[in-house]
Amino acid sequence: MGEYQTNTRLDDLFGAIADPTRRAILDRLARGDARVTDVAADFTISLNSVSKHVRMLERAGLVSRTVKGREHLLTLNPEPMDEAARWIEHHRRFWNDALARLEQFVTSKTPPRTPPRTPPRRSRK
Repeated sequence: MGEYQTNTRLDDLFGAIADPTRRAILDRLARGDARVTDVAADFTISLNSVSKHVRMLERAGLVSRTVKGREHLLTLNPEPMDEAARWIEHHRRFWNDALARLEQFVTSKTPPRTPPRTPPRRSRK
């Protein structure tokens, strides 16, 4: 059996967008750059928790941070989503093609003829 190959970038990306809080942060940054404290104000969780979510988004390459003094400005970087979209599209095409071939195979075959069912024999005593 072959070894499973992993793509760390995709793993980080899918891990990052798997969480609804991180997706909400991305939605917020899609409207424009924002300070971490401004992003945190939108959530009922602590600033420290928001910072942890932001670090995961940074690791996935979806967010970049610019530090100016005490201000941490976050910027959305949607480019990693292109790689995810290509991966999804590749697998979508694979499964659509495989299912189309299966459907063609199933519908092109005539069902085998089954012999007429004969009643069971009754034993004579």
